[in-house]
Amino acid sequence: MALSGKIAALGEIMQLAFVPEDFDAAVAHWTGTIGVGPFHLIEGIHLEGMKYRGQPTDAVFDLALAYWGDIQIELIRPRDDHPSIYRGEYGSTGNGLHHVCILVDDIAEARRVCADAGAEVMVEGRFGASEVIYVNPGSGPGGLVEILQQAKDGPDLFAIIKAACESWDGSEPLRKL
Repeated sequence: MALSGKIAALGEIMQLAFVPEDFDAAVAHWTGTIGVGPFHLIEGIHLEGMKYRGQPTDAVFDLALAYWGDIQIELIRPRDDHPSIYRGEYGSTGNGLHHVCILVDDIAEARRVCADAGAEVMVEGRFGASEVIYVNPGSGPGGLVEILQQAKDGPDLFAIIKAACESWDGSEPLRKL
Protein backbone atom coordinates (compact mmCIF):
# COMPACT_ATOMS: atom_id res chain seq x y z
CA MET A 1 0.00 0.00 0.00
CA ALA A 2 1.48 3.34 -1.03
CA LEU A 3 1.65 5.93 1.73
CA SER A 4 1.53 8.89 -0.63
CA GLY A 5 -1.40 11.07 0.38
CA LYS A 6 -1.67 9.42 3.81
CA ILE A 7 -0.95 11.05 7.16
CA ALA A 8 2.05 8.74 7.78
CA ALA A 9 3.68 10.10 4.60
CA LEU A 10 3.96 13.53 6.26
CA GLY A 11 6.78 12.38 8.54
CA GLU A 12 7.99 10.12 11.30
CA ILE A 13 6.61 10.15 14.81
CA MET A 14 8.94 12.22 16.98
CA GLN A 15 6.83 12.45 20.14
CA LEU A 16 4.58 10.38 22.40
CA ALA A 17 2.24 12.55 24.49
CA PHE A 18 0.24 11.79 27.61
CA VAL A 19 -2.41 13.65 29.63
CA PRO A 20 -2.04 11.82 32.94
CA GLU A 21 -4.64 12.04 35.70
CA ASP A 22 -1.79 12.78 38.14
CA PHE A 23 0.86 14.94 36.48
CA ASP A 24 3.36 14.79 39.37
CA ALA A 25 3.07 11.01 39.65
CA ALA A 26 3.67 10.74 35.89
CA VAL A 27 6.84 12.85 36.14
CA ALA A 28 8.03 10.68 39.05
CA HIS A 29 7.31 7.49 37.07
CA TRP A 30 9.09 8.62 33.89
CA THR A 31 12.12 9.98 35.74
CA GLY A 32 12.38 7.52 38.63
CA THR A 33 11.20 4.23 37.17
CA ILE A 34 11.88 4.62 33.46
CA GLY A 35 14.92 6.91 33.79
CA VAL A 36 13.80 9.48 31.22
CA GLY A 37 14.53 13.10 32.03
CA PRO A 38 14.91 15.74 33.01
CA PHE A 39 11.51 17.08 32.06
CA HIS A 40 11.41 20.72 31.05
CA LEU A 41 8.22 22.45 32.20
CA ILE A 42 6.52 25.22 30.24
CA GLU A 43 3.60 26.66 32.18
CA GLY A 44 0.55 28.65 31.16
CA ILE A 45 0.51 27.94 27.43
CA HIS A 46 -2.32 29.38 25.37
CA LEU A 47 -1.92 29.03 21.63
CA GLU A 48 -2.42 32.23 19.65
CA GLY A 49 -5.64 32.04 17.65
CA MET A 50 -6.45 28.74 19.35
CA LYS A 51 -9.57 27.00 18.09
CA TYR A 52 -11.18 23.80 19.26
CA ARG A 53 -13.35 22.22 16.55
CA GLY A 54 -13.34 25.52 14.67
CA GLN A 55 -14.44 27.65 17.63
CA PRO A 56 -12.16 30.01 19.60
CA THR A 57 -11.14 28.71 23.02
CA ASP A 58 -9.21 30.17 25.93
CA ALA A 59 -7.83 26.81 27.08
CA VAL A 60 -4.54 27.00 28.98
CA PHE A 61 -2.22 24.08 29.71
CA ASP A 62 1.24 23.21 30.99
CA LEU A 63 3.56 20.77 29.31
CA ALA A 64 6.76 19.02 30.24
CA LEU A 65 9.19 17.67 27.64
CA ALA A 66 12.01 15.12 27.88
CA TYR A 67 13.70 12.71 25.50
CA TRP A 68 14.08 8.95 25.49
CA GLY A 69 16.74 8.61 22.83
CA ASP A 70 15.30 10.29 19.75
CA ILE A 71 11.68 10.14 20.95
CA GLN A 72 10.28 13.12 22.78
CA ILE A 73 8.01 12.37 25.75
CA GLU A 74 5.42 15.03 26.52
CA LEU A 75 3.32 15.24 29.68
CA ILE A 76 0.39 17.68 29.60
CA ARG A 77 -1.52 19.26 32.48
CA PRO A 78 -4.71 21.21 31.62
CA ARG A 79 -5.10 24.38 33.69
CA ASP A 80 -8.81 25.08 33.19
CA ASP A 81 -12.11 23.69 31.92
CA HIS A 82 -12.25 25.56 28.60
CA PRO A 83 -13.01 23.34 25.59
CA SER A 84 -9.87 21.52 24.42
CA ILE A 85 -8.46 18.12 23.56
CA TYR A 86 -7.28 17.88 27.17
CA ARG A 87 -10.81 17.82 28.65
CA GLY A 88 -14.03 16.02 27.81
CA GLU A 89 -14.03 13.18 25.28
CA TYR A 90 -10.34 13.64 24.41
CA GLY A 91 -9.20 14.47 27.94
CA SER A 92 -7.08 12.53 30.35
CA THR A 93 -6.16 9.10 29.11
CA GLY A 94 -5.23 7.91 32.59
CA ASN A 95 -1.75 6.65 31.85
CA GLY A 96 -2.36 5.84 28.18
CA LEU A 97 -1.17 7.52 25.02
CA HIS A 98 -3.04 10.73 24.14
CA HIS A 99 -1.39 11.69 20.85
CA VAL A 100 1.70 11.40 18.70
CA CYS A 101 3.46 14.27 16.97
CA ILE A 102 5.11 14.65 13.59
CA LEU A 103 7.08 17.64 12.30
CA VAL A 104 6.36 19.07 8.86
CA ASP A 105 7.79 21.79 6.65
CA ASP A 106 4.42 22.75 5.11
CA ILE A 107 1.40 22.90 7.42
CA ALA A 108 -0.91 23.82 4.52
CA GLU A 109 0.06 20.60 2.72
CA ALA A 110 -0.44 18.67 5.97
CA ARG A 111 -3.95 20.13 6.28
CA ARG A 112 -4.72 19.04 2.70
CA VAL A 113 -3.46 15.49 3.32
CA CYS A 114 -5.46 15.25 6.54
CA ALA A 115 -8.62 16.53 4.86
CA ASP A 116 -8.17 14.04 2.01
CA ALA A 117 -7.77 11.26 4.59
CA GLY A 118 -10.97 12.34 6.36
CA ALA A 119 -9.17 13.49 9.52
CA GLU A 120 -10.93 16.21 11.50
CA VAL A 121 -8.89 19.20 12.75
CA MET A 122 -9.63 19.26 16.48
CA VAL A 123 -7.26 22.05 17.56
CA GLU A 124 -5.31 24.65 15.67
CA GLY A 125 -3.17 27.57 16.74
CA ARG A 126 0.23 29.20 16.84
CA PHE A 127 3.02 29.16 19.41
CA GLY A 128 5.20 32.09 18.40
CA ALA A 129 6.14 31.52 14.76
CA SER A 130 5.29 27.80 14.97
CA GLU A 131 1.93 26.52 13.75
CA VAL A 132 0.20 23.39 15.00
CA ILE A 133 -2.88 21.32 14.29
CA TYR A 134 -4.18 18.27 16.10
CA VAL A 135 -6.25 15.92 13.98
CA ASN A 136 -8.55 13.03 14.77
CA PRO A 137 -7.90 10.40 12.11
CA GLY A 138 -11.20 8.68 12.90
CA SER A 139 -12.27 5.50 14.60
CA GLY A 140 -9.78 2.80 15.30
CA PRO A 141 -7.02 2.20 17.82
CA GLY A 142 -4.70 5.07 18.56
CA GLY A 143 -5.25 8.67 19.46
CA LEU A 144 -4.91 12.08 17.97
CA VAL A 145 -2.07 13.21 15.70
CA GLU A 146 -0.31 16.51 16.37
CA ILE A 147 1.26 18.08 13.29
CA LEU A 148 3.75 20.86 13.99
CA GLN A 149 5.51 23.23 11.63
CA GLN A 150 8.28 24.72 13.74
CA ALA A 151 9.58 28.24 13.37
CA LYS A 152 12.79 28.37 11.35
CA ASP A 153 14.38 31.19 13.35
CA GLY A 154 15.51 31.34 16.94
CA PRO A 155 16.99 28.66 19.18
CA ASP A 156 16.02 25.04 18.59
CA LEU A 157 14.27 24.36 21.89
CA PHE A 158 13.88 20.65 21.16
CA ALA A 159 17.63 20.27 20.52
CA ILE A 160 18.43 22.09 23.77
CA ILE A 161 16.12 19.79 25.75
CA LYS A 162 17.44 16.68 24.01
CA ALA A 163 21.05 17.64 24.83
CA ALA A 164 20.11 18.14 28.49
CA CYS A 165 18.51 14.68 28.55
CA GLU A 166 21.56 13.03 26.98
CA SER A 167 23.80 14.29 29.79
CA TRP A 168 21.27 14.04 32.63
CA ASP A 169 22.72 12.86 35.93
CA GLY A 170 19.38 12.28 37.67
CA SER A 171 19.27 15.64 39.44
CA GLU A 172 16.38 18.09 39.12
CA PRO A 173 13.94 15.76 37.35
CA LEU A 174 11.53 18.65 36.61
CA ARG A 175 12.97 21.99 35.46
CA LYS A 176 11.06 25.14 34.61
CA LEU A 177 11.81 26.80 31.29
